[in-house]
Amino acid sequence: MTTAPYARDKTMTPEEVVDRLSSGMTIGIGGWGSRRKPMALVRALLRSPVTDLTVISYGGPDIGLLAAAGRIRRLVTAFVTLDSIPLEPHYRAARQRGAFALTEIDEAMFMWGLHAAANRLPFLPVRAGLGSDVMRVNPQLRTVTSPYEDAEEFVAMPALRMDAALVHLNRADRLGNGQYLGPDPYFDDLFCEAAKAAYVSCERLVETRELTEGAGTLPTLLVQRHSVTGVVETPGGAHFTSCAPDHPRDEPFQRAYAAAAADPVAWADFAARFLPPDGDEKSYREAVRLWREERK
Repeated sequence: MTTAPYARDKTMTPEEVVDRLSSGMTIGIGGWGSRRKPMALVRALLRSPVTDLTVISYGGPDIGLLAAAGRIRRLVTAFVTLDSIPLEPHYRAARQRGAFALTEIDEAMFMWGLHAAANRLPFLPVRAGLGSDVMRVNPQLRTVTSPYEDAEEFVAMPALRMDAALVHLNRADRLGNGQYLGPDPYFDDLFCEAAKAAYVSCERLVETRELTEGAGTLPTLLVQRHSVTGVVETPGGAHFTSCAPDHPRDEPFQRAYAAAAADPVAWADFAARFLPPDGDEKSYREAVRLWREERK
């Protein structure tokens, strides 16, 4: 059997992904809070000159790092949290100094904005947000009335369109099919489908047959190749966020990150050690390994 011409090898490096991004873009980042974030791709983005971004994310340390580096022009989010630490510290500081514009919406509104973009619709009606301050703090939002007998009023949630999406999954093949093995898909499929280009990092590249062995695995095939532009194998690429079942959240490192974020001098030392502009993902993993050794 011959391989179809569109079934091409889409493997890339983090640097090759970032080379396709440019300042002023709207970037979506998958995951949820401090869970399965594409942190290797975010770190590569930090090493690039790309800035002035509109970022769409159920936010976690991805937003914190980009905010600390001054790369965000506007953030569209429902929250920015480290889960076990309720409010991401760099995000808090950036908002307090008014470092970027914020579009803060309900979690369900965010989801329907992704659905609208994925389905190439200008908006979708949603009940979430009605009767709340979401409408007050987002005066650009509009409502629509059902054309049927019920005449119910809904929020018209605009599509969350993106130039590029970055997501992290447990497994992927070279063609762009992606598999999650943890407890939640975190809407990563919608991010990929809503964006003009989507880049999937993964813990491990596997053969396509490994993704489909056993009927029980089929519901975990979250991302299909037609919506993926590039695939990056990055073991530990979600660190320090969780990527169950491959690894839990690195809580000691997350605490060290949050503590450093509270003090400019401490953060400069932290960034110089773990996020140097001339580093790469290999040097990041080595710096984390040495940090762990020091703690023994």
